[in-house]
Amino acid sequence: MSRYLTTAFLARLAEEGMAVALALLALHRTGSAAQGAFVLTAWMAPHVLAAPLVGALPARWYGAALGIFAAAIAALAVTVGHAPLPLTAAIAVAGGSCGPVVAGGLSSLVAGLAPAGRDRTRAYGLDATVYNAASVAAPATVGVLAALAGPGRAMLALAASAATAALLTTAVRQPPSPARTPPRAGLMAGMTAGVTALWQVPQLRAVTAATSLAFLGVGGLTTTTVLLAAERAFPGGGSLLMTVFALGALAGALATARLRRPVPPARLVTVTLAGTGVALGAAALVPSPVLCLPLYALAGLCDGPLLSATLRIRADHAPDHLRAQVFTLGAGLKITAAACGAALVGLLAALPPALLLTWTATLHLAAAALHTHLARRTVPASGPVGGTTA
Repeated sequence: MSRYLTTAFLARLAEEGMAVALALLALHRTGSAAQGAFVLTAWMAPHVLAAPLVGALPARWYGAALGIFAAAIAALAVTVGHAPLPLTAAIAVAGGSCGPVVAGGLSSLVAGLAPAGRDRTRAYGLDATVYNAASVAAPATVGVLAALAGPGRAMLALAASAATAALLTTAVRQPPSPARTPPRAGLMAGMTAGVTALWQVPQLRAVTAATSLAFLGVGGLTTTTVLLAAERAFPGGGSLLMTVFALGALAGALATARLRRPVPPARLVTVTLAGTGVALGAAALVPSPVLCLPLYALAGLCDGPLLSATLRIRADHAPDHLRAQVFTLGAGLKITAAACGAALVGLLAALPPALLLTWTATLHLAAAALHTHLARRTVPASGPVGGTTA
């Protein structure tokens, strides 16, 4: 498990650092962060489209996909601000198409590394901790390296991190063959099978719909927070508040991994979504930016366990032969929802920041209600519908 966690951390460090690295590199070379925003959009956009194909790949191909991922980052370090934008965007699309391996494919391996029950709950808690640790470490790492060696070299460091992860995948134990292998089918049928499972398995449908709705708000949270801090005369407060949020999420994920009596994942999804919504809603109402700090920490503390609960539901209810597709599709839908949320906040940036933050909080509360509604319609949790227990 330790080899897997190291691999996952290095891959996610590269993924989480791309937004900051692209913005810094574009600003350094062109005097504007606009090209970085366009390239980042090209990087994120293919996730949901590529997820079915990536999910259909055998796990042994993950190393090759991460190699392409690393090569694309290295190419962007050279081309951003120097090459024509269409070429740079095409490189970003190629690299972003491998993103579902990082965002979901790797997590699909955890079920084969830990037996069902408490050990698997702990394993997914650790996996979620790695996600949150990367989200904390990546922006800081990129910022320090950019200041010391320049943003181009900072992006090359991200490429090296992804390349190391690609090499380490050879040392991660591959999942065992499923007990029941479906009949051979064409590539298109294999790609659509994951979509079918997400829709037909009630537990998967509930968690996917709820988290995608919540991520529509998460995508614009950073921009909203920066605007909120500026309005409330809190210089640099936006980055501080998001750092506090990320640290809270890290603490929440780590606490989930150490629970002696795990909370049922479905209940945890509803509680954490509601908790995040309440905390962010309160932060929108308080007038003092200093009072926002503990509320953002509380929001992050609630958000951290959400990922581990989501991963556990996917592992428990996805048919064995479709687990990778379910993980990559679920992650792709969330990332696409976040990209839409970021674009929406950009369009509505003239509105009061407190109203935008209230919108994010409302989406989380609506997601909690949606999950509760859909989860009530699930069958008894004796195993996934239409497949074997993960």
